[in-house]
Amino acid sequence: MKYMVTTSYIDVIGLIWMPAVQCSMRYTLTDYDIDICKDDEGKVTRESVDLWLSTHSGDFQGIDDWTASLEVDGETVDFEWAEEESEFKYIDTMGEYE
Repeated sequence: MKYMVTTSYIDVIGLIWMPAVQCSMRYTLTDYDIDICKDDEGKVTRESVDLWLSTHSGDFQGIDDWTASLEVDGETVDFEWAEEESEFKYIDTMGEYE
């Protein structure tokens, strides 16, 4: 027996509250969250995900950039980083240097 598990997530970078430093975080979204991310026409757009983040990212003073992979009505919707450097900033905040 096989099971397929799908996960929707948003990776963000931005300044946290205290101390005010650059951090990153992965938000795992539920089906309910995906429904909230839809715009008035029922589509998930970069702007509608921005709106969701503005009300669900309380750990951050502000979000600088984000990328996402969302399962919407049986299809995967991917959003890339808005800035090319953002992926490097995200990776830099994820671990320790050797």
